[in-house]
Amino acid sequence: MAVIGALGLSSIALAAAPAFAKGSVEITAPHTARAGQTITVKAHGGDDSAGYLHQLCLEENGFGEGWHQEICSSAVKGDARVTARGASAHRGNLEFRGVLYGLTGTHDKHPVRLHASDVVTVHVR
Repeated sequence: MAVIGALGLSSIALAAAPAFAKGSVEITAPHTARAGQTITVKAHGGDDSAGYLHQLCLEENGFGEGWHQEICSSAVKGDARVTARGASAHRGNLEFRGVLYGLTGTHDKHPVRLHASDVVTVHVR
């Protein structure tokens, strides 16, 4: 009887544990590029949190500018994808990351940051 009671308590504890949404953002970019050459950066991501539309943004950090948004996808249900193309006139390192936001509607003024990708670095020579 004690074993059955213990099993019952552990199943209640498991049921009471909070559920966490699963999601991720993946990003791809070339390792190196020549100054003036087109650099293509792609990201895709999603999250299973209910009630949100998803918007994926690519952010760039380089040449003392700090992190700033380069481009964002439209708000979509399910997985979001975004591609940025551009060239750097300067030599040095450019860093990129993808950030996935959750929105309650297409005109949501307060998006929730859900996930961010690892940072990828492009060495511009």
